Amino acid sequence: MIKPGPLQKISADVEIGEGTYVADFVNLYGCRVGANCKIGSFVEIQKKASVGDYCKISSHTFVCEGVTIEDEVFIGHGVMFINDPEPRATAPGGRLQTEADWKVNPTVVERGASIGSGAVILCNVTVGAGALVGAGAVVTKDVPPGAVVVGNPARVLREGDKAQMALAKEDSQCLPR
Repeated sequence: MIKPGPLQKISADVEIGEGTYVADFVNLYGCRVGANCKIGSFVEIQKKASVGDYCKISSHTFVCEGVTIEDEVFIGHGVMFINDPEPRATAPGGRLQTEADWKVNPTVVERGASIGSGAVILCNVTVGAGALVGAGAVVTKDVPPGAVVVGNPARVLREGDKAQMALAKEDSQCLPR
């Protein structure tokens, strides 16, 4: 456990792995963050959420209860995870809902996946290993391993090995070596 700085809100029940960097203006409670991660400013990770090792969670991202992020995952800026398919403020009869009135719906981001900035990931989905979710996409169903998905709702642009090869080719054209 790292000692929170004055500009961080990290509750005592948070597990943080060795070598993990947590920026200022972060709110972590009841969650697990693995080793050698980077958690950017203005990130909130709620109770019962889990982040694996060697992950990067960029600024302004919200990781709610029920989300599992496996190892080596990149989460871009301003990504929102959703854990309730039918959110309501009140229960039948008009009283304000409590935790007893709803059920957490899980989401899994598998090893090595990347989620672009501004994406929204709905609950009850799995983003497959090595998949890439484009910036601004709204993921409403499972993303196959290695696929590239874009749009609202997110649709498959490329699949599996072809996607990985295309990304490698694009990277070599865009990044000076």
